[in-house]
Formats: sequence, structure tokens, C-alpha cells
Amino acid sequence: MTVMHYLFTVVGDTANEVDDSEPGAIDAFNDRLKAEGRWVFGGGLTSPEHATVTDSREGAPVFTDGPFVESKEYLAGFWVVEAEDLDVALALSADASRACHRKIEVRPFDGIA
Repeated sequence: MTVMHYLFTVVGDTANEVDDSEPGAIDAFNDRLKAEGRWVFGGGLTSPEHATVTDSREGAPVFTDGPFVESKEYLAGFWVVEAEDLDVALALSADASRACHRKIEVRPFDGIA
């Protein structure tokens, strides 16, 4: 059976920065992923004002405080999971959304090196 890797991006919203997930819901979802052998990696991120952007395209690196794009929505966390196909990944993402009380973007990896 072929297993694909999917990135679940947790979409934060500056209009609702409070963690309003149920206590323990994210830990329970993580435990479930691990028990089912679907867990690869995951984690929450600090808010965008803690970001630094690095750009070395023109030679010497330039470091800029803040996110690379100004937006109401931002990357709040992520999971990398294994799933047999997109349908399984989407079902898991629905549970992830309930656990963290945020929108989830699902994207398959373009091959694993």
C-alpha cells in the first residue's frame, strides 16, 4: 500500500488569536495520529510578530522582522501526516480542525526526497 505525506496547515486569524480549542483536544488528536501510525511531525508556532524573513537572493543575507506577507490569516501550526489517499487526509483534517478550532489547509507533498 502506498502512503502519501500531507501537510495540514493550521490557519490562525488575527481577529481571533485566543486558543479556543477544548483543553486536551489537540493532545488527544496527536495521540490518535501516533496510535494509528499516521504521525510524522507537528507543532504550534508563535504569532507572526515573532517571525524573521531571510533573503539571500542578492548575495549577502537581509533579515527583516515580521512575516513575509501582511495578512489577517497566518500559519499558526502544522501537522505532517501519512494517509493512504486524499480522502483519508481530508477526514483527518476535519478532526484536526475540530481539535484546534481553526481552519486547516491540506496539501500533499510533491514527493519525498
